[in-house]
Amino acid sequence: MSTGFKVVIPARYGSTRLPGKPLLDIAGKPMIVHVCERALEADAEQVVVATDDQRIFAAVSDLGLQAVMTDPNHQSGTERIAEVARIMGWADEQIVVNLQGDEPLIPPAYIRDAALALAGQYQAGIATLAATILDVDEIFNPNAVKVVLDKNGYALYFSRAAIPWNRSTFPDQHDPAVSSLPHLRHIGMYAYTVGFLQRYCSWSASPLESVESLEQLRILWHGERVLVKIVDKTPEAGVDTEEDLVRVSRLLSKD
Repeated sequence: MSTGFKVVIPARYGSTRLPGKPLLDIAGKPMIVHVCERALEADAEQVVVATDDQRIFAAVSDLGLQAVMTDPNHQSGTERIAEVARIMGWADEQIVVNLQGDEPLIPPAYIRDAALALAGQYQAGIATLAATILDVDEIFNPNAVKVVLDKNGYALYFSRAAIPWNRSTFPDQHDPAVSSLPHLRHIGMYAYTVGFLQRYCSWSASPLESVESLEQLRILWHGERVLVKIVDKTPEAGVDTEEDLVRVSRLLSKD
């Protein structure tokens, strides 16, 4: 599999908490531009913003970056990326990284890690990232998605629950240090082959993903494998609220 990869950044204007989020100013630039810069720093051979809003398209294009207008009726960023792949005519074996448009602090190395992990094997059409959990409260936080792997690094299951459950220590001590298996937090970045991406978009939702509210469970439900690359730590959180915007602006203003 080729190691060259593309990055597509889905970006919608509508946001319940922060309307116009991709265009919010952070340290003198629209947030979406910071995200594009992270992708370029990862040595992606092409970076494309996939949007359904002319304002985002114009802001990105005016700065010399590439944007594509996509169908406003898509239900997910994944569907938006699949449309970009069709428009661009990318081959089935092409690797594409899905980079969220509200992650201006994502380490460029992580983008590359996901793409190269996928390129280094032939059993899965998708790769993602995880990091060891060091804080016990995170294990029991349903907003922190956990993943359990097999011996070769492929996902067995994703859950909001505390998995694996250490029967001998968790009921009383809640101490992850005594567990023989590290607890891993899933980091929601994905690298796909275009062929996998098109298959995925043809599948119906699964009961598991509905119960856990985790879209990635659709992949396991349909019998495909997910490769998980372990990285050093969970990256800084993205921008969902005004408080996040202040925090990220402060961090990026220091650079």
